[in-house]
Amino acid sequence: MFNSMLFLAQDAAPSGSSALISMLLPFALLFGLMYLMLIRPQNKKEKERRNMINNLQKNDHVITSGGMFGIVSNIKDDEITLKVDEDSNVKIRVSKNAIVGVIKKANS
Repeated sequence: MFNSMLFLAQDAAPSGSSALISMLLPFALLFGLMYLMLIRPQNKKEKERRNMINNLQKNDHVITSGGMFGIVSNIKDDEITLKVDEDSNVKIRVSKNAIVGVIKKANS
């Protein structure tokens, strides 16, 4: 009788590899869910932002991360010159990374 109980207990215990899989499966599912909900949309948004910055042209109306509105007057490697006041011809230089949005394209 004792031997038959021992065999039943051994059959119920999971083997080493299946225990590892059943323990790692929730973590893999959680990582997959995080990737789909957080990482992938953020990468897509960053790609769109890089594309917007690379397609800037002279006379585009833009807004900076500091909230300044301006018109692109010159584009260099990593900086942009914005005209912020047309009457007195005031210009500022900002980093390309400071541009957060294009309000109106030059040819629109």
